[in-house]
Amino acid sequence: MDPNYSAQDVARCNLCKTAIAQSYCDFCHVNLCKPCIGEHISDDYKKNHVIVPIQQRKSTLIYPKCQRHQNEDCKYQCKDCNISICFDCLASKHHNKEHEFVKLEEVFITKKAHIQSDTEELENHILPAYEEIANELEMRIASLDGEYKKLTTEMSKQREEIHREVDNAMEQMEKEIDEIKVKHHSILKRHLDEIKQLQSLMQQTLLVLNEIEESNEVSKTIHFSSKNEEFSKLPPKVVASAPKFIPKQIEREEFCSLIGKLTPLFTTLEERVFTAKKPNTSVRELLDEPEVLNTIKTEHAKLCRVTCLNEEQIWTSGWTADIKCFNIQGVLQKTIQTKSGEFPNDIAVDNDGALVYSDWKTRTVYKVKNDQTEGIITLQRWIPCNLCVTSSGDLLVTMYIDDYTQSKVVRYSVSTVTQTIQFDDEGQPLYSGNKYIKYISENRNLDICVADHGAGAIVVVNQAGKLRFRYTGHPSPTKNEPFKPRGITTDSQSRILTADHHNHCIHILDTDGQFLRYIDNCDLENPWGLCVDSYDSLFVGEYDNGNVKKIRYSK
Repeated sequence: MDPNYSAQDVARCNLCKTAIAQSYCDFCHVNLCKPCIGEHISDDYKKNHVIVPIQQRKSTLIYPKCQRHQNEDCKYQCKDCNISICFDCLASKHHNKEHEFVKLEEVFITKKAHIQSDTEELENHILPAYEEIANELEMRIASLDGEYKKLTTEMSKQREEIHREVDNAMEQMEKEIDEIKVKHHSILKRHLDEIKQLQSLMQQTLLVLNEIEESNEVSKTIHFSSKNEEFSKLPPKVVASAPKFIPKQIEREEFCSLIGKLTPLFTTLEERVFTAKKPNTSVRELLDEPEVLNTIKTEHAKLCRVTCLNEEQIWTSGWTADIKCFNIQGVLQKTIQTKSGEFPNDIAVDNDGALVYSDWKTRTVYKVKNDQTEGIITLQRWIPCNLCVTSSGDLLVTMYIDDYTQSKVVRYSVSTVTQTIQFDDEGQPLYSGNKYIKYISENRNLDICVADHGAGAIVVVNQAGKLRFRYTGHPSPTKNEPFKPRGITTDSQSRILTADHHNHCIHILDTDGQFLRYIDNCDLENPWGLCVDSYDSLFVGEYDNGNVKKIRYSK
């Protein structure tokens, strides 16, 4: 640490090193306490020391020395030659008097203004644009595993299909072989039977011949007719060759073309055009005293969730299977029951106005559109909790594993996983590993804000999943219970609002996690679910009595 500064960044005297500096020499550029001013000036009294208050340091301009008149400062600039000159140069004939001159102080002030403008543009517009590009790239990198896993899954399906077709073809050929074998066997067997029949006739003939040779009977001998000529005519040889399998020679390229085609990686550079973002002119400041505009009686047993359908309607849910839609006057518009008959973990509205809810019983996220309910995400080993539909139309789902040891946030595009947020850069879990619900909301700057009830913290990461900050409550003599956030929402100013259930209030934070104020004057009773409409009207669901209060908290 610089020894001239303390932890509070207080300037110390450069001479004595201990006293706090009240003055500054704008010629020598040193900090001075009052006792050291005289010593500093007396050390070199020939210098043009300029002692100013410490708050005005570096206010005296340091002009360049004239190359022709070495003891003179150049306080003018020739606009034609673009060089600095002193007063003597201006008064003498050493420089063309027809040229146009301007005071260097004026050039300095103009240039300083340009530099300040450049600094503000770089800090407030150009650098954030690069941060946005970097965040986008980090998120795309994080989603690569999901994209390529989908690719290999499609190839695996094709592999299984080809294996199935090959097995079918082989089975068909084996069947044909069996049929040919039966036919081959039949042909040979028929000829064998014919040969054996002739052999039997020959044996009978031999017996007759033997009898005649032993006999003296004239009649049998003279009437015998030889059959050797007939028997000597051998039967034809049956030639039946077994079929052969001739494997087809398959060229690698030909085989690959049968499987399918993999397109190459295609990259291109698209020109980006920097457009400075216009400042937000519709700043909505916080009211000194928030006020309740309306109270909607939902008659939910243990009201937990509330989400805006539009400026005129809200969806609500509690610890029953009923999900109810009310208008802001409190009139019930519609009731939907969950598929499982159990209470939903959370409800949300997508960019098309369809209701989305998570069901812990079936481990499924459902979408309800035109009174038709369909499951869009079903998990294995994980249980879906809270939902957030992003500005881009993606769905963020908080979930915990069924042994209650891990929690994470998963981003879905339709039903495809594109991002998983679970660990920080050191490999440590971002969220508490338990079944406590992790409420979630996306900020206008695309930060992902999670109210981690189990950890007693608001955990905020950027679009790429990098940790930005944790908020663990604000010390207050009137808030006696530990900070255990429930519902969370964000408004048009990127402020974060979270329900402090046990302390009966709402915390309002800025986009960097700095505490701004409480909403604790509206007789809130166990606030739980939160949502904000496009006019920054806050809807607060009260857990025990089932009421939703509409609150105006900003101008």
